[in-house]
Amino acid sequence: MKIKNKVFITTTSSSTCAGENNKTLFGNICNAKSGIKQNKNYFHGSTPAIGKLCSDNTFHNELLLQCQNILDQSNLKNFEETLLIIGSSVGGMATTEEIYFKTHNYKNIDPNFHHINTIVNVLNKKFDFYDDISFSTACTSSTNAIGYAHEVLSKGLYKHALVVGVDSLSQTTVGGFLTLGVLSSQPCKPFDVSRDGMNVAEAIACVLLESEPSASAVEVCGVGYSSDAYHMTHPHPDGKGAVSAMSKALLMASLKPEQIDYINAHGTGTIANDNAEANAIATLFPHKPYISSTKSITGHTLGAAGALEAIIACMAIEAQTIPKNTFLDVPENNKLNLPVVSFECNIDYVLSNSFAFGGNNCSLIFRKVK
Repeated sequence: MKIKNKVFITTTSSSTCAGENNKTLFGNICNAKSGIKQNKNYFHGSTPAIGKLCSDNTFHNELLLQCQNILDQSNLKNFEETLLIIGSSVGGMATTEEIYFKTHNYKNIDPNFHHINTIVNVLNKKFDFYDDISFSTACTSSTNAIGYAHEVLSKGLYKHALVVGVDSLSQTTVGGFLTLGVLSSQPCKPFDVSRDGMNVAEAIACVLLESEPSASAVEVCGVGYSSDAYHMTHPHPDGKGAVSAMSKALLMASLKPEQIDYINAHGTGTIANDNAEANAIATLFPHKPYISSTKSITGHTLGAAGALEAIIACMAIEAQTIPKNTFLDVPENNKLNLPVVSFECNIDYVLSNSFAFGGNNCSLIFRKVK
Protein backbone atom coordinates (compact mmCIF):
# COMPACT_ATOMS: atom_id res chain seq x y z
CA MET A 1 0.00 0.00 0.00
CA LYS A 2 1.32 3.43 -0.96
CA ILE A 3 2.37 5.80 1.81
CA LYS A 4 0.10 8.85 1.79
CA ASN A 5 0.87 10.90 4.87
CA LYS A 6 3.60 12.20 7.08
CA VAL A 7 3.21 11.31 10.76
CA PHE A 8 3.64 13.73 13.65
CA ILE A 9 3.75 13.51 17.42
CA THR A 10 1.42 16.33 18.42
CA THR A 11 0.68 15.79 22.13
CA THR A 12 2.45 13.91 24.91
CA SER A 13 2.03 13.27 28.63
CA SER A 14 4.06 11.24 31.11
CA SER A 15 4.41 10.13 34.71
CA THR A 16 7.66 8.66 36.03
CA CYS A 17 9.77 8.39 39.14
CA ALA A 18 11.45 11.62 37.98
CA GLY A 19 8.31 13.70 37.60
CA GLU A 20 4.53 13.70 37.24
CA ASN A 21 4.69 15.65 33.97
CA ASN A 22 6.94 16.25 30.98
CA LYS A 23 8.29 19.62 32.13
CA THR A 24 9.44 18.31 35.50
CA LEU A 25 10.88 15.19 33.90
CA PHE A 26 12.99 17.03 31.33
CA GLY A 27 14.14 19.56 33.91
CA ASN A 28 15.30 16.76 36.20
CA ILE A 29 17.09 15.03 33.32
CA CYS A 30 18.98 18.19 32.41
CA ASN A 31 19.74 19.02 36.05
CA ALA A 32 20.79 15.52 37.17
CA LYS A 33 17.94 14.96 39.64
CA SER A 34 17.42 11.21 39.62
CA GLY A 35 14.17 9.57 40.66
CA ILE A 36 15.94 6.29 41.42
CA LYS A 37 15.95 5.22 45.07
CA GLN A 38 16.93 2.13 47.04
CA ASN A 39 13.96 -0.07 47.90
CA LYS A 40 13.81 -2.90 50.45
CA ASN A 41 10.16 -3.81 49.89
CA TYR A 42 10.64 -6.55 47.31
CA PHE A 43 13.12 -9.12 48.64
CA HIS A 44 14.81 -9.62 52.01
CA GLY A 45 18.57 -9.25 51.89
CA SER A 46 18.51 -7.27 48.65
CA THR A 47 18.28 -3.52 48.23
CA PRO A 48 18.10 -2.67 44.53
CA ALA A 49 17.75 0.93 43.40
CA ILE A 50 14.52 1.21 41.42
CA GLY A 51 12.08 3.82 40.17
CA LYS A 52 8.52 4.09 41.49
CA LEU A 53 5.98 6.65 40.25
CA CYS A 54 6.13 9.80 42.35
CA SER A 55 2.35 10.28 42.03
CA ASP A 56 0.00 9.83 44.99
CA ASN A 57 -2.58 8.26 42.67
CA THR A 58 -3.02 4.55 42.28
CA PHE A 59 -1.27 3.27 39.17
CA HIS A 60 -4.50 2.78 37.24
CA ASN A 61 -5.87 6.19 38.24
CA GLU A 62 -2.61 7.78 37.12
CA LEU A 63 -2.97 5.94 33.81
CA LEU A 64 -6.44 7.41 33.31
CA LEU A 65 -5.17 10.87 34.27
CA GLN A 66 -2.33 10.78 31.74
CA CYS A 67 -4.71 9.80 28.93
CA GLN A 68 -7.11 12.54 29.99
CA ASN A 69 -4.18 14.97 29.74
CA ILE A 70 -3.89 14.05 26.06
CA LEU A 71 -7.52 15.00 25.46
CA ASP A 72 -7.18 18.21 27.44
CA GLN A 73 -4.01 19.31 25.64
CA SER A 74 -4.86 18.19 22.08
CA ASN A 75 -7.48 19.20 19.54
CA LEU A 76 -9.41 15.99 20.14
CA LYS A 77 -12.80 16.06 21.86
CA ASN A 78 -12.75 12.30 22.42
CA PHE A 79 -10.95 9.14 21.29
CA GLU A 80 -13.82 7.76 19.18
CA GLU A 81 -11.78 7.97 15.95
CA THR A 82 -8.46 7.09 17.60
CA LEU A 83 -6.61 3.79 17.46
CA LEU A 84 -5.28 2.83 20.90
CA ILE A 85 -1.88 1.10 20.76
CA ILE A 86 -0.48 -0.28 24.01
CA GLY A 87 3.16 -1.13 24.63
CA SER A 88 3.71 -3.08 27.84
CA SER A 89 5.92 -5.94 28.96
CA VAL A 90 3.95 -7.13 32.00
CA GLY A 91 0.32 -6.05 31.55
CA GLY A 92 -1.54 -6.55 34.85
CA MET A 93 1.02 -8.67 36.67
CA ALA A 94 1.28 -6.24 39.58
CA THR A 95 -2.51 -6.34 40.12
CA THR A 96 -2.49 -10.12 40.19
CA GLU A 97 0.36 -10.19 42.69
CA GLU A 98 -1.36 -7.69 44.97
CA ILE A 99 -4.50 -9.83 45.12
CA TYR A 100 -2.64 -13.10 45.57
CA PHE A 101 -0.26 -11.88 48.29
CA LYS A 102 -3.19 -10.39 50.20
CA THR A 103 -5.52 -13.41 49.97
CA HIS A 104 -3.09 -16.29 49.23
CA ASN A 105 -5.69 -17.50 46.78
CA TYR A 106 -6.25 -17.26 43.03
CA LYS A 107 -10.06 -17.15 43.11
CA ASN A 108 -10.32 -13.34 43.18
CA ILE A 109 -7.93 -12.82 40.28
CA ASP A 110 -9.64 -11.53 37.14
CA PRO A 111 -7.82 -12.76 33.99
CA ASN A 112 -9.03 -9.65 32.16
CA PHE A 113 -6.79 -7.58 34.42
CA HIS A 114 -3.79 -9.88 34.32
CA HIS A 115 -2.83 -10.45 30.68
CA ILE A 116 -1.35 -7.93 28.26
CA ASN A 117 -4.76 -6.43 27.40
CA THR A 118 -5.16 -5.22 30.99
CA ILE A 119 -4.22 -1.67 29.99
CA VAL A 120 -6.85 -1.66 27.25
CA ASN A 121 -9.47 -2.94 29.69
CA VAL A 122 -8.64 -0.24 32.23
CA LEU A 123 -8.80 2.55 29.64
CA ASN A 124 -12.00 1.26 28.06
CA LYS A 125 -13.78 1.81 31.37
CA LYS A 126 -13.48 5.57 30.86
CA PHE A 127 -12.75 6.20 27.17
CA ASP A 128 -14.19 5.00 23.87
CA PHE A 129 -11.56 4.15 21.25
CA TYR A 130 -12.09 3.28 17.61
CA ASP A 131 -10.05 0.08 18.03
CA ASP A 132 -7.05 -1.20 19.95
CA ILE A 133 -3.98 -3.41 19.69
CA SER A 134 -1.35 -4.34 22.28
CA PHE A 135 2.37 -5.03 21.82
CA SER A 136 4.46 -6.98 24.29
CA THR A 137 8.02 -7.31 23.04
CA ALA A 138 9.82 -6.67 26.34
CA CYS A 139 11.81 -3.41 26.30
CA THR A 140 10.81 -2.48 22.74
CA SER A 141 7.07 -2.79 23.36
CA SER A 142 6.10 0.88 23.07
CA THR A 143 8.82 1.58 20.50
CA ASN A 144 7.24 -1.03 18.26
CA ALA A 145 3.87 0.53 19.09
CA ILE A 146 5.08 3.89 17.76
CA GLY A 147 6.45 2.13 14.68
CA TYR A 148 3.07 0.52 14.07
CA ALA A 149 1.30 3.84 14.57
CA HIS A 150 3.61 5.39 11.99
CA GLU A 151 2.79 2.64 9.51
CA VAL A 152 -0.99 2.77 9.78
CA LEU A 153 -1.21 6.57 9.86
CA SER A 154 1.19 7.01 6.95
CA LYS A 155 -1.01 4.69 4.90
CA GLY A 156 -4.14 6.63 5.84
CA LEU A 157 -5.79 3.76 7.71
CA TYR A 158 -6.57 5.82 10.83
CA LYS A 159 -6.96 9.51 11.66
CA HIS A 160 -5.19 9.40 15.01
CA ALA A 161 -3.28 6.88 17.11
CA LEU A 162 -2.64 7.06 20.84
CA VAL A 163 0.40 5.07 21.93
CA VAL A 164 0.50 4.31 25.64
CA GLY A 165 3.75 2.85 26.96
CA VAL A 166 3.09 1.53 30.43
CA ASP A 167 4.67 -0.82 32.94
CA SER A 168 4.33 -1.10 36.71
CA LEU A 169 6.78 -2.88 38.97
CA SER A 170 6.00 -6.22 40.57
CA GLN A 171 7.94 -8.79 42.57
CA THR A 172 8.09 -10.96 39.47
CA THR A 173 9.73 -8.17 37.48
CA VAL A 174 12.19 -7.06 40.16
CA GLY A 175 12.98 -10.66 41.10
CA GLY A 176 13.60 -11.64 37.50
CA PHE A 177 16.22 -8.97 36.99
CA LEU A 178 17.74 -9.72 40.39
CA THR A 179 18.12 -13.32 39.32
CA LEU A 180 19.92 -12.21 36.18
CA GLY A 181 22.34 -10.30 38.41
CA VAL A 182 21.96 -7.02 36.53
CA LEU A 183 20.34 -4.71 39.12
CA SER A 184 22.43 -1.97 40.68
CA SER A 185 22.00 -0.73 44.26
CA GLN A 186 22.70 2.83 43.04
CA PRO A 187 21.41 4.95 40.15
CA CYS A 188 22.91 3.43 37.02
CA LYS A 189 25.97 4.77 35.18
CA PRO A 190 25.47 3.98 31.48
CA PHE A 191 28.65 3.75 29.39
CA ASP A 192 30.91 4.25 32.44
CA VAL A 193 33.82 1.86 33.04
CA SER A 194 32.57 1.24 36.58
CA ARG A 195 28.90 0.64 35.72
CA ASP A 196 27.44 -2.27 37.67
CA GLY A 197 23.90 -2.70 36.39
CA MET A 198 20.52 -1.18 35.66
CA ASN A 199 17.54 0.19 37.58
CA VAL A 200 14.10 -1.21 36.76
CA ALA A 201 11.38 1.41 36.97
CA GLU A 202 7.75 2.04 36.21
CA ALA A 203 6.27 4.72 33.96
CA ILE A 204 3.27 5.83 31.94
CA ALA A 205 4.02 7.57 28.65
CA CYS A 206 1.25 8.71 26.29
CA VAL A 207 2.02 9.82 22.74
CA LEU A 208 -0.62 11.08 20.32
CA LEU A 209 0.32 10.67 16.65
CA GLU A 210 -1.54 12.41 13.84
CA SER A 211 -1.20 13.07 10.12
CA GLU A 212 -1.49 16.84 10.55
CA PRO A 213 1.07 18.77 12.59
CA SER A 214 0.28 21.03 15.51
CA ALA A 215 2.26 24.14 16.43
CA SER A 216 4.85 22.19 18.43
CA ALA A 217 4.72 18.90 16.53
CA VAL A 218 7.71 16.64 15.87
CA GLU A 219 7.74 14.39 12.81
CA VAL A 220 8.41 10.67 13.10
CA CYS A 221 10.42 10.26 9.92
CA GLY A 222 12.25 6.98 10.36
CA VAL A 223 11.53 3.56 11.86
CA GLY A 224 13.91 0.62 11.77
CA TYR A 225 13.45 -2.92 13.07
CA SER A 226 15.73 -5.92 13.43
CA SER A 227 15.72 -9.27 15.19
CA ASP A 228 19.16 -10.80 15.50
CA ALA A 229 18.25 -13.44 18.13
CA TYR A 230 21.90 -13.73 19.18
CA HIS A 231 21.03 -14.77 22.75
CA MET A 232 17.96 -14.90 24.98
CA THR A 233 19.12 -11.98 27.13
CA HIS A 234 22.42 -10.69 25.67
CA PRO A 235 22.88 -8.60 22.51
CA HIS A 236 25.53 -9.44 19.96
CA PRO A 237 28.76 -7.92 21.35
CA ASP A 238 29.39 -6.05 18.09
CA GLY A 239 25.87 -4.64 18.14
CA LYS A 240 24.94 -6.14 14.77
CA GLY A 241 21.20 -6.02 15.49
CA ALA A 242 21.48 -2.41 16.64
CA VAL A 243 23.37 -1.42 13.50
CA SER A 244 20.68 -3.05 11.39
CA ALA A 245 17.80 -1.27 13.16
CA MET A 246 19.49 2.14 13.06
CA SER A 247 20.47 1.70 9.40
CA LYS A 248 16.89 0.87 8.42
CA ALA A 249 15.58 3.92 10.28
CA LEU A 250 18.07 6.11 8.41
CA LEU A 251 17.01 4.54 5.11
CA MET A 252 13.33 5.22 5.72
CA ALA A 253 14.11 8.83 6.70
CA SER A 254 16.37 9.26 3.62
CA LEU A 255 19.16 10.45 5.89
CA LYS A 256 22.89 9.98 6.02
CA PRO A 257 24.36 9.05 9.42
CA GLU A 258 26.11 12.43 9.71
CA GLN A 259 22.74 14.20 9.70
CA ILE A 260 21.84 12.81 13.14
CA ASP A 261 22.50 15.46 15.79
CA TYR A 262 21.64 13.55 18.96
CA ILE A 263 21.11 9.91 19.93
CA ASN A 264 19.01 8.97 22.92
CA ALA A 265 20.73 5.68 23.69
CA HIS A 266 19.07 2.58 25.08
CA GLY A 267 21.94 2.78 27.60
CA THR A 268 20.74 0.58 30.45
CA GLY A 269 23.97 0.53 32.46
CA THR A 270 24.59 -3.20 32.10
CA ILE A 271 27.97 -4.43 30.88
CA ALA A 272 26.64 -6.30 27.85
CA ASN A 273 24.08 -3.79 26.59
CA ASP A 274 26.22 -0.67 26.82
CA ASN A 275 29.20 -2.35 25.20
CA ALA A 276 27.13 -3.62 22.26
CA GLU A 277 25.31 -0.33 21.72
CA ALA A 278 28.54 1.67 21.96
CA ASN A 279 30.16 -0.54 19.33
CA ALA A 280 27.14 -0.22 17.06
CA ILE A 281 26.99 3.58 17.32
CA ALA A 282 30.75 3.95 16.81
CA THR A 283 30.50 1.78 13.68
CA LEU A 284 27.59 3.62 12.10
CA PHE A 285 28.20 7.21 13.27
CA PRO A 286 31.91 8.07 12.94
CA HIS A 287 31.06 11.80 12.97
CA LYS A 288 30.39 11.45 16.72
CA PRO A 289 26.91 12.87 17.31
CA TYR A 290 25.98 13.75 20.89
CA ILE A 291 24.83 10.66 22.80
CA SER A 292 23.23 10.30 26.20
CA SER A 293 21.23 7.82 28.20
CA THR A 294 18.49 9.25 30.39
CA LYS A 295 17.96 6.04 32.36
CA SER A 296 20.10 7.21 35.28
CA ILE A 297 17.22 9.63 35.96
CA THR A 298 14.15 7.61 34.93
CA GLY A 299 15.43 4.07 35.34
CA HIS A 300 14.72 1.47 32.70
CA THR A 301 10.97 1.64 32.33
CA LEU A 302 10.86 -1.63 30.36
CA GLY A 303 7.88 -1.72 27.98
CA ALA A 304 7.24 1.99 28.53
CA ALA A 305 10.81 3.03 27.68
CA GLY A 306 10.34 3.59 23.95
CA ALA A 307 7.36 5.91 24.33
CA LEU A 308 8.94 7.70 27.28
CA GLU A 309 12.18 8.31 25.43
CA ALA A 310 10.26 9.42 22.36
CA ILE A 311 8.79 12.11 24.59
CA ILE A 312 12.28 13.00 25.82
CA ALA A 313 13.51 13.19 22.21
CA CYS A 314 10.64 15.53 21.33
CA MET A 315 11.43 17.73 24.32
CA ALA A 316 15.11 17.84 23.37
CA ILE A 317 14.07 19.08 19.91
CA GLU A 318 11.60 21.59 21.32
CA ALA A 319 14.12 22.95 23.85
CA GLN A 320 17.05 22.59 21.42
CA THR A 321 18.90 21.08 24.36
CA ILE A 322 21.16 18.04 24.63
CA PRO A 323 20.49 16.13 27.88
CA LYS A 324 23.57 15.21 29.89
CA ASN A 325 24.90 11.79 30.90
CA THR A 326 24.31 11.89 34.63
CA PHE A 327 26.81 9.98 36.83
CA LEU A 328 29.17 9.34 33.90
CA ASP A 329 32.76 9.67 35.16
CA VAL A 330 35.05 7.67 32.86
CA PRO A 331 33.58 6.54 29.52
CA GLU A 332 34.47 2.98 28.52
CA ASN A 333 34.38 3.71 24.78
CA ASN A 334 36.32 6.81 23.77
CA LYS A 335 34.81 6.77 20.27
CA LEU A 336 31.53 8.14 21.62
CA ASN A 337 30.63 11.79 22.23
CA LEU A 338 29.06 11.59 25.69
CA PRO A 339 28.42 15.07 27.15
CA VAL A 340 28.41 15.38 30.94
CA VAL A 341 26.63 18.74 30.97
CA SER A 342 23.32 19.70 29.38
CA PHE A 343 23.55 22.50 26.85
CA GLU A 344 21.66 24.23 24.07
CA CYS A 345 22.53 23.54 20.45
CA ASN A 346 20.86 23.19 17.07
CA ILE A 347 18.99 19.87 16.87
CA ASP A 348 17.25 18.87 13.65
CA TYR A 349 17.30 15.06 13.88
CA VAL A 350 17.21 12.78 16.91
CA LEU A 351 17.57 8.99 16.86
CA SER A 352 16.21 6.98 19.79
CA ASN A 353 17.15 3.35 20.41
CA SER A 354 15.31 0.51 22.14
CA PHE A 355 16.76 -3.00 22.38
CA ALA A 356 15.03 -5.97 23.99
CA PHE A 357 15.60 -9.54 25.09
CA GLY A 358 15.90 -12.00 22.24
CA GLY A 359 17.47 -9.42 19.94
CA ASN A 360 14.25 -7.51 19.24
CA ASN A 361 15.49 -4.05 18.24
CA CYS A 362 13.79 -0.85 17.13
CA SER A 363 15.16 2.60 16.32
CA LEU A 364 13.12 5.75 15.73
CA ILE A 365 14.15 9.03 14.11
CA PHE A 366 12.45 12.32 14.92
CA ARG A 367 12.66 15.51 12.88
CA LYS A 368 12.20 19.12 13.86
CA VAL A 369 9.26 20.60 11.96
CA LYS A 370 10.39 23.87 10.39
